[in-house]
Amino acid sequence: MTTILDESVCRAWAYLSRVAEPPCPQLAALVQSVGPVEAADRVRRGLVNDELARHTEARREIDRAAADLELLAQRGGRLITPDSDEWPLLAFAAFDGAGARPRVGPPLVLWAQGPVRLDDVAQRAAAVVGTRAATPYGEQVAADLAAGLVERDVAVVSGGAYGIDGAAHRAALSCDGSTVAVLAGGIDIPYPAGHSALLHRISRHGLVFTEYPPGVRPARYRFLTRNRLVAAVAGAAVVVEAGLRSGAANTAAWARTLGRVVAAVPGPVTSSASAGCHALLRNGAELVTRADDIVELVGRVGEFAVEEPRPATALDGLGEAERQVYEALPGRGATTVDEIAVASGLAAEHVLGPLAILEVTGLAERDGGRWRIARARSARAAQTSRLV
Repeated sequence: MTTILDESVCRAWAYLSRVAEPPCPQLAALVQSVGPVEAADRVRRGLVNDELARHTEARREIDRAAADLELLAQRGGRLITPDSDEWPLLAFAAFDGAGARPRVGPPLVLWAQGPVRLDDVAQRAAAVVGTRAATPYGEQVAADLAAGLVERDVAVVSGGAYGIDGAAHRAALSCDGSTVAVLAGGIDIPYPAGHSALLHRISRHGLVFTEYPPGVRPARYRFLTRNRLVAAVAGAAVVVEAGLRSGAANTAAWARTLGRVVAAVPGPVTSSASAGCHALLRNGAELVTRADDIVELVGRVGEFAVEEPRPATALDGLGEAERQVYEALPGRGATTVDEIAVASGLAAEHVLGPLAILEVTGLAERDGGRWRIARARSARAAQTSRLV
């Protein structure tokens, strides 16, 4: 169920969304105190304290609420407010404990478009982020992780950018999974322009949202502000490729601030595109290489990654004594029971039983009164054993 807001309340929220650059704790405090309609009226008339007046003076006479809401309706979008049942209350509560970091705080209101609900996303999501200048390796890893996540019912959150973001979004869509793009500008301004078709697909099958009203163009500081929302609605921020100073590293920093898990994918040590990931790993980020690793971080209590399959050899079913005797057999030629006893450290009478088992399993064979490795079945097993 989605809460239907009164028209005057909607207009108030839309006006307040534009009047100050988010996040604005002073404006949020006023809204919480007197409600959105009264807060909008006070701001519009300049009846606010000096600190809030400084934040709103430049825009308080700009009221495009009606036009903004009409545009949103034409696009099939909706406002998500703190009073909406779609508001991810628990996820945004993390801002309360984020300390005094600049530009910290939950959004005032969100402009959203898409069939996926934000409160559902925030219950089970991972942010997959990284550099715009991704390598083929990074894009492949991002796509594999995203595909694996949506197959495990984990939503993929990212920023809609070129490179890693785009690879993650596309892979999630191709698997009919949930993906969310968090924008750094108005919902009517696709950025980057080359991803307008991708963002349109996300808005039709997933969710696109932003705290900026229509017509607001992205700017560098808005991307950095936007990153806190990418981190907030996800249980973990996974950095696939990133430089030492990058937007992805900024998202990881926000994730730490908000108490989210930070994870990184290792890359070639010669690749500058992975330098930021390696720095994160040195500073305590979780190392992930597959989707199941991430599911273990963001999934339900007790939901663990499936154990990776290990190569099986003919030696796997042997006991300790049989392994010792097998290792004591020479790589070439045959040897006596006494020589096997010396090589294995077992008494001669304790060698015969393991030899019989090795013979039954086809790993050893008699050669007169001597013993050798049975080449037909054991050459590969012996080589594997000696490499372990």
